[in-house]
Amino acid sequence: MKENKSCENCLTESDIDRIAEKAAERALEKVYAEVGKNVSKKLMWIMGVVSISLIVWLSSFGGLTKL
Repeated sequence: MKENKSCENCLTESDIDRIAEKAAERALEKVYAEVGKNVSKKLMWIMGVVSISLIVWLSSFGGLTKL
């Protein structure tokens, strides 16, 4: 006996495509956000190292007075 395959809640091919596109966009947004966080952390770390290096360099020949 054959079953009737009529389905009220079945997804069409276009529905699946729209869902897949939305999922891909959200995944890319998350990747971009994570990359941005990593780049910001590294830039802040480099700025800190450069600042400390500048302070040490200036204080090595008296260019920086004691507070």
